Amino acid sequence: MSVFVQIKDLRKQYNPPEGVFAVGKETPVNLEIRQGEIFSLLGPNGAGKTTCISMMSTLLTPTTGDVIINGHSVRTNPLEAKRQIGVVPQELALYPTLTARQNLEFFGRMYSLSGKALKSRTDEVLEFIDLKDRANDRIETYSGGMKRRVNIGIGLMHRPKMVFLDEPTVAIDPQSRRRILDTVKLLNEQGMTVLYTTHYMEEAQELSHRIGIIDHGEIIALGTLAELTQRVEEKDSLQFHVGEAIIDLEALTGALKQLPSVEEVTLQEGVLRVMAKEGRARLPAIISLLTEQQVPLQSVEVTEPDLEAVFLHLTGRALRD
Repeated sequence: MSVFVQIKDLRKQYNPPEGVFAVGKETPVNLEIRQGEIFSLLGPNGAGKTTCISMMSTLLTPTTGDVIINGHSVRTNPLEAKRQIGVVPQELALYPTLTARQNLEFFGRMYSLSGKALKSRTDEVLEFIDLKDRANDRIETYSGGMKRRVNIGIGLMHRPKMVFLDEPTVAIDPQSRRRILDTVKLLNEQGMTVLYTTHYMEEAQELSHRIGIIDHGEIIALGTLAELTQRVEEKDSLQFHVGEAIIDLEALTGALKQLPSVEEVTLQEGVLRVMAKEGRARLPAIISLLTEQQVPLQSVEVTEPDLEAVFLHLTGRALRD
């Protein structure tokens, strides 16, 4: 695959020279996105993901470095770089009192479409997002999932070669979510390069050809799902649901790490997670210790290495933190 996006030595500092670095304080971001792949960029809240995407989509100017999109620099030729991409923001960019057709036509005109070309492209997009039968209904009458599909349609009006999808399945029902995931796959099958962000690990696992994990403004892991899960070796994730119990995590962590193969312990939202090699074999000893420590156990789950385990291993935080 050829390279479609090249991020080179990217940094963003607000109010230099003394201001805060959002991206690249210690190590600048260097990253390539290949033509025709679905690339997921994952990071906890505040990790620098949104700042990176804003620089890639020309909304923010990098402090140093550059982003080359299909041969066009966001610094020296931002208009041409922007023509290569369609941006679908997390927040709905729709006019609720206008119909779906009117919304698409409005944004189509912003991309210099007009006349028969505008009408033809609007019809094509309505067909693609499966809303042709509701094209003349006002957006305010749509469900959350339908609004998301129109939001995606707007990003496709100018036939971009790449689309940025920023958490497109937030706050929608499972059926609508499934439809959007299938839409992303179809776009990719048609040759579209996709940059995808999500707070749902299972979406990234299902869709991605490659995954990048960003934390504290730096890329800390990059690769396929198989390559990333190798980083946690043969560790299992043991999840102990403890509810609202008050736990001295530092003391408990010290006790657990005295057991063979226990390597990481985290407590988030009532779930105590223990990463351990051959975790299933170690489970009885861990449960025995938790019982001795008077930790109330409501339920136990054991999962083999997956993307969530990798994320917790690398960042020490859940994706939504």
